[in-house]
Amino acid sequence: MPEPEPRPVGRLRGVFADTRPLASADFRRLWTANIVTVIGAQLTVVAVPAQIYAITGSSGMVGLTGIFGLVPLVVMGLWGGALADAMDRRRLLEVTTFGLIATSAMFWVQAALGLGNVWLLLGIFALQQAFFAVNQPTRTAILPKLVPAAQLPAANALNMTVTSVGAIAGPLVGGALIPVLGYSWLYLIDTITLLATLYAVWRLKPMPVDGVVGAPGLRSVIDGLIYLSGHKVLLVSFAVDLIAMIFGMPRALFPEIAHVSFGGPVTGGLEFALLYAAMPAGAVLGGIFGGWVSRVHKQGAAVLWAVAAWGGSMALMGLAVGLAGWSMNVALGIALGMLVVGGASDMVSAAFRQSILLSATDDAVRGRMQGVFIVVVAGGPRLADVLHGAASDVVGPAWTTGGGGLLVVVGMILIALLVPAFRNYSIPKS
Repeated sequence: MPEPEPRPVGRLRGVFADTRPLASADFRRLWTANIVTVIGAQLTVVAVPAQIYAITGSSGMVGLTGIFGLVPLVVMGLWGGALADAMDRRRLLEVTTFGLIATSAMFWVQAALGLGNVWLLLGIFALQQAFFAVNQPTRTAILPKLVPAAQLPAANALNMTVTSVGAIAGPLVGGALIPVLGYSWLYLIDTITLLATLYAVWRLKPMPVDGVVGAPGLRSVIDGLIYLSGHKVLLVSFAVDLIAMIFGMPRALFPEIAHVSFGGPVTGGLEFALLYAAMPAGAVLGGIFGGWVSRVHKQGAAVLWAVAAWGGSMALMGLAVGLAGWSMNVALGIALGMLVVGGASDMVSAAFRQSILLSATDDAVRGRMQGVFIVVVAGGPRLADVLHGAASDVVGPAWTTGGGGLLVVVGMILIALLVPAFRNYSIPKS
């Protein structure tokens, strides 16, 4: 375990990001590799729905990525968490990173050949999500072995800030380049940039699991769920995120909103890129000016406030989309501003929820808890893709987005009133 750096002094410590976790060489290599990798990954995040919408012209078909992503996320997320508690976590990261590289290459091949088959796209996407569902819980489960426990909120914020930087650059570059270069180049860039993460994983020392190691079968998954059922705070943290994402994540509507509401081209364009980039831009700002997260001890209340802010911003975004016919430029500015606020709120919520989960679990079950976490965090938005895509075909994107945001706010009020154990949850001062 690396020795913690001395805390920076002065007022700036309370303003800018806490960088002490970067004193760990392993964490630093993984974090630096992410700077390269996430840009390519976000190019694929943009390219897949854009390509599906270009082929079909339907937000409902774009929403099918939710189903094709959710099933492997649930199955492989739970089983992958059990794997991460049963074998060397470094070896598992190597295997799944190779898998992510292979699926990105498949995206590139289908686009380069101009196959234009939406079902092939969805099938590759499902395979990619299966590897992701094992890789991500494993990667997060090793974090307490890389940095001291007191630095977990800062480490999570640093990771999410880098991911969000890529989520800005990827859509801006991808949205602008799709009409110029086509989809194949974006997928190829993703394939190449993943090699940086493979190198960082290869440099890790062996990561065996502490404690009793069992077989990664159904019994292990059930044991993990039994462990979770006895921890109300962890259960509610998952419920909070599901409410926020299922009702408040309108990303499946971005192609339709960009094209129909704000006049962008059907194949992408600036409006589409800005909508995708605004939310991660808010997360980056939240991370850069997030030095305060290490000093917050009432983490349950902080999560509720952050998610309520997320829901409120999505409600106002829906209002802006509805006003696009009145003044398109003003409405677009308001919508982007609300996505920035939502991104900052989501970053804060995620940093605290992940820290609660990592610090409150034993290493022997940490992989399985992270498996549940990835099912919730990644599965919720995919359910949202299906729900929002179907709802928009009936009531339109403005009502779908705005109404979903209001439901999130109501949900946080109910949890605050009904589950005081979560509202009052705090960690000891370090």
